[in-house]
Amino acid sequence: MTIEIERSSVVYQRSQYQKLTARNHLTLLAGEHTMKTLMTSCVIPLESYRWDLQKIRENALFQDYHGLQAFRTAMASFMEQIRGGRAKFDPDRVVITAGATAANELLTFILADPGDALLIPTPYYPGFDRDLRWRTGVNIVSVHCDSSNDFDITPQALEAAYREAESKNVKVRGMLVTNPSNPLGITIKRSTLEDILDFVTRKNIHLVSDEIFSGSAFSSEDFVSVAEIVEARNFEDSERVHIVYSLSKDLGLPGFRVGTVYSYNDKVVITARRMSSFTLISSQTQHLLALMLSDKRFTENYIKTNRQRLKKRYQMIVDGLKSVGIECLRGNAGLFCWMNLSSLLEKPTKEQELALWKLILHEVKINISPGSSCHCSEPGWFRVCFANMSEQTLKVALRRIHEFMERRTA
Repeated sequence: MTIEIERSSVVYQRSQYQKLTARNHLTLLAGEHTMKTLMTSCVIPLESYRWDLQKIRENALFQDYHGLQAFRTAMASFMEQIRGGRAKFDPDRVVITAGATAANELLTFILADPGDALLIPTPYYPGFDRDLRWRTGVNIVSVHCDSSNDFDITPQALEAAYREAESKNVKVRGMLVTNPSNPLGITIKRSTLEDILDFVTRKNIHLVSDEIFSGSAFSSEDFVSVAEIVEARNFEDSERVHIVYSLSKDLGLPGFRVGTVYSYNDKVVITARRMSSFTLISSQTQHLLALMLSDKRFTENYIKTNRQRLKKRYQMIVDGLKSVGIECLRGNAGLFCWMNLSSLLEKPTKEQELALWKLILHEVKINISPGSSCHCSEPGWFRVCFANMSEQTLKVALRRIHEFMERRTA
């Protein structure tokens, strides 16, 4: 039976590859993890996840709206493990939400009023325009970063964005950063985090650190959580710091809709818990994930394997792009690379960038994210996702990009 399964798998994979070589569209848009690391790289003792009927019945009834204690404890422990044990998380400060989208919106509702603003460094995740604004009425003021220093967030850029908001009589209530960055695929340096904390303290505003890609850093040492900075400062001014996390990226479980708000501010924790009634996670889901995340042997092996596979896949795509003269920002995290095609633009404009995007889409049927969708101030950059497909599919995508570049340079 095992042999037959393996044979059928090979036949299926071959047929899928043959389909891919036909000119169907390949999307490299989704920041999604489908590399099957969760189920194929680790030995999970599934028998430990079996529930008896009594447990199923218990979880089918009303539970604590703040989340199951076992799950909040397991989540806090997993967040510590992701960060190499360099930061501690109190389960009583973990607020459960239906994904990071809900967590970010919930914090925006708490920290700002309609008409107020949050500062966000560019380029940033396009979904923030929806998640943070549509229902809250809050504005986004861009902190413009550029390639001259690898898109680092500088004190000068922070001050310029704050002054821009002031000139428009817009009250800045906080700043949101993604660390590791989506779409850049890089982690924020410790010194930069120090500057950001100094800035928000000076301006008396809040800092939200969206760390949903923290487990995707290719090495644990590459990623510095704002929690580490807070602890190193003996929690001084920590009440203005809030962390968002979810299992969508690091575990590849976006369909489970599991996110968290972690705040050092007691009032924010209390308010977030009350508001989380509108964004609950099912008790059955919490119970399953509590069992999974409590298995330290599994989580340790998974984190290690996941990082190795992401690094290998990243190297595969940047080497493939470099072979045809395409440079990428040097990345160390995430499910994507930041690709520079500015040399192909006739003029450095958004219109030329979108024209190039359409050309790639229609000529070689590759769909990638133009930098302008991420509010990048420099035309010609594109986000390319590499973890939402098989290695074979990525090879097909790279071959098509090679064909496109050969036509441009012929």
